[in-house]
Amino acid sequence: MSKTLNESLLGLQKHLGNFALSLTLNKEEAEDLIQETNLRVLDNQDKYVDHSNFKGWVFTIMRNIFINNYRKSAKERNSADITDAAFQPMLPVADGYDMPEVAYSVNEITDVINSFSPEFREPFSLYVAGYKYEEIAEKMGIPLGTVKSRIFFARKRLKKELSGYHG
Repeated sequence: MSKTLNESLLGLQKHLGNFALSLTLNKEEAEDLIQETNLRVLDNQDKYVDHSNFKGWVFTIMRNIFINNYRKSAKERNSADITDAAFQPMLPVADGYDMPEVAYSVNEITDVINSFSPEFREPFSLYVAGYKYEEIAEKMGIPLGTVKSRIFFARKRLKKELSGYHG
């Protein structure tokens, strides 16, 4: 790994910590997720394309690890038929659907996001990748209020597009 990539990864640790904690809602699980993400980034450094969005790439790796771990633990819980509330997933449940068979796949969500026009897709994708509103506004060269409204409308559309899904 080039010194620049290594420094970039080290510089993201605080942001990765915040993102991991928002996903897991548990400090120890967040620390494990950060460690696993760092290892995955280091193991796959040859797949990183220079001059691309490093922060987005790293956050996508973390999100994918979390989703895969969540699916694995949900599958294990279902196969063991554990119903204790202490083992319920830590994710917020939209519209009362808490069964894995009615959850959205990453591909389904990505397809909906990709159907957005670039003016909504780009700021929303950057936001999901972990960028702050101010960073998005600066990167895209648009006002902060425009960034916030585009992300708001993208969220609203995503919710509407996925509201009819029932597995």
